[in-house]
Amino acid sequence: MDSLVDGNRTAVTEFILLGLTDDPVLRVILFMVILCIYLVTITGNLSTVILIRVSSQLHHPMYFFLSHLAFTDIGFSSSVIPNMLVNFLVKRNTISYIGCGSQLGLVVFFGTVECFLLAVMAYDRFVAICNPLLYSTKMSTQVCVQLLIITYTGGFLNSCTFTICFYSLLFCGSNRVNHFFCDFAPLVGLSCSDVSVLTVVSSFSAGSIIAFTMIVIAVSYIYILITVLKMHSIGGCHKTFSTCTSHLTVVILYYGTISFIYVMPKSFFSSDQNKVISVFYTVMIPTLNPLIYSLRNNEIKESLKRMLGRKIFS
Repeated sequence: MDSLVDGNRTAVTEFILLGLTDDPVLRVILFMVILCIYLVTITGNLSTVILIRVSSQLHHPMYFFLSHLAFTDIGFSSSVIPNMLVNFLVKRNTISYIGCGSQLGLVVFFGTVECFLLAVMAYDRFVAICNPLLYSTKMSTQVCVQLLIITYTGGFLNSCTFTICFYSLLFCGSNRVNHFFCDFAPLVGLSCSDVSVLTVVSSFSAGSIIAFTMIVIAVSYIYILITVLKMHSIGGCHKTFSTCTSHLTVVILYYGTISFIYVMPKSFFSSDQNKVISVFYTVMIPTLNPLIYSLRNNEIKESLKRMLGRKIFS
């Protein structure tokens, strides 16, 4: 264990990430599977960004935010998966003290941005369905940019909170992190300093953001549901609400997972179960998002067909 002597204490200068498994055969299998998933994630989300950028039919606020969601998914998965893949190939996967703090900051930043983007997209659907005549005013380019600034600022502030909390922790014992990335909870478990205040600060920061964005999403969809139920045409109800199904699916998957990790008491699940759930929201959800939106959104499918048609016949 690389360390520095600080008085009578030994300060940790690097961490060992234990990863998902010690089984050599399973490590190879997981490496191949997660590598394929990562390539699909990058390809799918990058294609979404490019398609929205080049297709004039998709130059609307909803797709503007969707392109940033795709960018966020690329950053979210890239902050975890490359190091995770290395972990499968080496016997002892180490990460420096600064590297661990940086990875934690990136994961929190992109995770927080995703929360805000899902809330903003819910608000966008609320305005489009409940106030269609005012949509162009309430969701103007200026408003969209302001919402995006709030989104990234929120991600930055929450990331700073967790990063400062991490660098305030004192590590003077074991440096073996029972996870595949530098998550805050297992790092707190290794600290030999008083973590009570830092735990409260980090929990309040993350919890307030999750609660705020969930309230925005819930209120938006309550008003959407009321508006849809007032419609006399069943076909109109189905068509109107179908524009929300992709977003609702992503919201349920993402918030269901992070709520289980960050809201449920730690006694409800073991560290190994924590790692499995973390794989779902850091590896699987960024892969599923572009698939969900492309398969359930006719405008995206039509734009993709037109773009591919031009490429084939040009």
